[in-house]
Parts: sequence; C-alpha cells; structure tokens
Amino acid sequence: MSGPALRLAVELDGDGAHSAAWRRAAHSPDHLLSPRRVARIAAAAENAGFTLLTLDDGALPPGATPDVVGRIGAVERAAFLAASTSVIGIAPVVPVTYAEPFHVSSQLASLDHISSGRAGWVVSEEARPEAARIWGRTLVDGAAARARESRDGVEVVRALWDSWEDDAVIRSVATSRYLDRDRLHYVDFTGDTYAVKGPAIVPRPPQGQLVVLGRPGLVPAGQLDVALVEGRDVAVVTAAAAAAGTPRTFAEVEVALDTVDATAEERVADLERYAPWTDRGRLRHIGSAAGLAVLLKQLRGIVDGVRLHPLVLDEDLAEVSRLVLPRLFERRQAVRPLPGASLRAHLGLERPANRYAAARTAGEETR
Repeated sequence: MSGPALRLAVELDGDGAHSAAWRRAAHSPDHLLSPRRVARIAAAAENAGFTLLTLDDGALPPGATPDVVGRIGAVERAAFLAASTSVIGIAPVVPVTYAEPFHVSSQLASLDHISSGRAGWVVSEEARPEAARIWGRTLVDGAAARARESRDGVEVVRALWDSWEDDAVIRSVATSRYLDRDRLHYVDFTGDTYAVKGPAIVPRPPQGQLVVLGRPGLVPAGQLDVALVEGRDVAVVTAAAAAAGTPRTFAEVEVALDTVDATAEERVADLERYAPWTDRGRLRHIGSAAGLAVLLKQLRGIVDGVRLHPLVLDEDLAEVSRLVLPRLFERRQAVRPLPGASLRAHLGLERPANRYAAARTAGEETR
C-alpha cells in the first residue's frame, strides 16, 4: 500500500524494550544514566533521521521486578537532550494519574522553549497501587478513575498552555512593562477531584500546543494529536488506526534484528533465559533488516508513522540506522525531519490558535 511517507519515532528508555536488555548493552551498568551515554543514544537517533524520540518514565524505583532499569525523570532527561540535539523531536512519557497538571504544564512548556519547538508529550497512566504511596496521594483505583485523571489532566494542561496569549510578553524597557495582563487568562477548571484557576507561570510554548501522543481510550481522541495504536498483526493495527479519530496515528512496533554476531531469534532466546519479553499486544518483528523494511512499507498508508521499540538499543538501533532507514529514505517511504522546523511542522500539524485570543477577537467583532 502506498501513501504519505512515514514519520519515524523511537523509544530510548533504559537499554531496550526487553527487561534484560542491559545484559547485552555495550556499556557497563554504572553508565546507564551517565550524560554521555544518554546523549550518545539520542545523537545516534537524530543522525539516523528519526523524527521523534520518546523517553519512558515511572514513579516506582527499580528492584521490585526483574526490570532493573534505573531512571532519572523523563522530563529531566528530555531537557538535557533538548540542549544537546537540534533537529529531532523529544517527547517524555508523563503520567497525570498523580502528578499535578499545573506542574506538568509548566515543565512541558519549558521543554518546548528549551528545544525551540521540538517537544511533545506521551500521555500515560500509573496503574500500580504502590505509586499512590510514593506520590503521597490517595489511590486512584480502577481503569475508569485513571482515565478520568488522564482526561482532566490533559484538558487542564492544554488550557494552561493557552492561558498566555502569544503576544502577552511585552518586555518594554521604555515603558517598564513586561506583561500585558489583558492577555493572561484564568482557566477556571473544576473537575471531579480538583480545581485549577491558572494562569500558567510559563509563557505559551513556541508550538502553541505541544504535540500530545497517547493510546486511544486513555484520553478522548479530541485531546490527542497522535494516537499510538497497537495490535499483534497489521489487520488489527489497520482497524485501530481507522477508528482512532485523531489527526495522526503511529503504530507501535517492537524490533529485534539479525546482527553479524547472532540472529534475532538467538538474541531474544539469550535474554529470555533471564526474563520473558513482555507481550504488550504490539506488532513485533524478529528477523532481518530487510523484513522490517517490508513491514514498514506495509504500514505506509495505514498509519502516519511508527514508534520503534528496539530489543537492545546498543544493538538494534545501530542495525535500524544502518540498514533500514537509509533504504526507506532512498525510496521515499519515510521522511527525515528538517532543521529549524517544529515537531508540529514535521508531523504536518498546524500551529493551533489560542482559544482565549480567538474568543476575545470574536467578542470584539460582535460589538
């Protein structure tokens, strides 16, 4: 199937998609969180031509499960990478099950300023009961309650991004005016569990609204720019993408590739001696680079992009960058991001008008 060229995203958390990926990493375990290692992986993704990198996050410390990934917060890592990259989009995973939307809004708006408009947000939820204790919050119990917190959180964050109009900042030395207070707005949100007055403490992001990504059903489609669709085969992904109702859709694809040292099957088997590769209901390619290129070609026209989850970053990212992406770019089946463009521009999304400015203008026109 033909269609618009794919946009390519990659998840760069930890050492890879497998919980035992650290056992095959090219670095010693104590270097997992070093700035040099994090910057190296991001630079590899940017140089390869990925449009977007994402960074997973979690409230729980390592050690409770076979997953021994240590973490610095996703937003903090994203801010560091925003200063060490120049083209690739950067989207941290940030749950709003327990986090305060006001703070999330400020953090993400700051990230968009730091990156000159290259920031996104992967909305997620925190389902594990232990997280409530770590946050010092009342347990949000049940899928419906978590969906409510995600829905309300995204609504508040988006409203706060608009609470400063684009020209609210004046910075006039001659008149000693910094802000036009008439262009700052209260969001006046009241939900089932909290209320937010506003306005934000950070000026409107360069993109107006950051690109918001998430799973369909976690938040309403109207709150998402990009739906992350799952399915164990292309037919299920096709149906999920058609039903998403969002401006853009990305397929979730887990990847294990053949290398010069071992086949993909051998590499997976090696890691599964320690822990199983968790089945999250996603497309999964285990095999050659050529086979992955064929799969991505199939997805072109079904989705607007893919988010790859490499089995082991130090092994699979190199193979994808060397053998898959150049082939896709050469055949115009995928597209590289352009220097100086925002993430919204890379994804073909318009910069949205400020809701409060639009309402004020409409009111002035009716007078």
